[in-house]
Amino acid sequence: MSKKDSKKPKLVSLFSGCGGLDLGLVQAGYEVVWANDFDHWSCKTYAKNFGDHIVEKSITELDFDDIPDCDIMTGGFPCQDFSMVSKRSGLETDRGNLYKYFVKAVETKMPKVFIAENVKGLITANGGKAIAKIVEDFRALGYKINVNLYNFAKYGVPQLRERVLIVGTRSDIDFEFTPPEPTHGPGNYVTAGQALRGVKKVPYNNEHQNIMPSTVEKLKLIPEGKNFTAIPKDSPHYVKGMISHVYRRLHRDEPSTTIIAGGGGGTWGYHYEEHRPLTNRERARLFGYPDDFVFEGSITEVRRQIGNSVPPVAAKVVAEHLKPLFKAKQVAKDLSSTQESSKIESSLKLNLSLAAE
Repeated sequence: MSKKDSKKPKLVSLFSGCGGLDLGLVQAGYEVVWANDFDHWSCKTYAKNFGDHIVEKSITELDFDDIPDCDIMTGGFPCQDFSMVSKRSGLETDRGNLYKYFVKAVETKMPKVFIAENVKGLITANGGKAIAKIVEDFRALGYKINVNLYNFAKYGVPQLRERVLIVGTRSDIDFEFTPPEPTHGPGNYVTAGQALRGVKKVPYNNEHQNIMPSTVEKLKLIPEGKNFTAIPKDSPHYVKGMISHVYRRLHRDEPSTTIIAGGGGGTWGYHYEEHRPLTNRERARLFGYPDDFVFEGSITEVRRQIGNSVPPVAAKVVAEHLKPLFKAKQVAKDLSSTQESSKIESSLKLNLSLAAE
């Protein structure tokens, strides 16, 4: 390893998916030394773009003592049970409890900092008990915890995508994490039109899907930026009782709404001008992936990988903001349980109110 590489913060990535979060950190100057996911096609994509340091295996089968030491650990533990799109069970399911393996990995390696990512619904899952339990478990390891709801569009992503980041910094390090200041807002959001400029020239993951003629007729009735509710009720193509993602068209002058990972029934996301679903390359552009980031698998598999990932553009902003931590002094610091509990309670109250907005 070169001297230059030895100075880079070392990253261990769990629940890596296709690597969106990792890509942002790599772009910010971090080095991934080990990664893990159980999904075959996600691992194929990851290996193609980062290297063969990813291990394809369930986290439940890992021996964390065998993982390399690291400065930072990341993990987007499964979020479907906390999602606001479907009915939630949260921590009451086996998938919801997979976060405990991430806690165990942190306990074993004790990195200087960790980042855990999840959906907005985590904040209110189980009446707020899920996030409180997760924070309690990480705090017990000796970490200062910051829980915040981020709208990634405010960090340069051409997509209105809200996600929770839990950032834990080790208590013996003289560093207090606060979220980075937004770089974008309603006056200068990166728009879908800007993001898709020139996308047709990209040769990778840009296949078009075959769609039913009836879907084309529905889309003809929906202006850009609108969804199925724009179809007149007296139209033979009228549909009802569906989530807002259904037949949602981009607006070229606005960021995309949230791009989701799965679902049928018109949930693919649709072009603002052409009467068709988005290609996966267009989806990737709306997350901020570079055009040479190539995804492996079928159209459906790639759609899932992209929709479950963290936009690398936003990840890079957070990673840059964390860099001073790695030069901070280690101190003998032990926050009292009462003081730390008070901070956590205030943080959770703040973010519960953010989630309700």
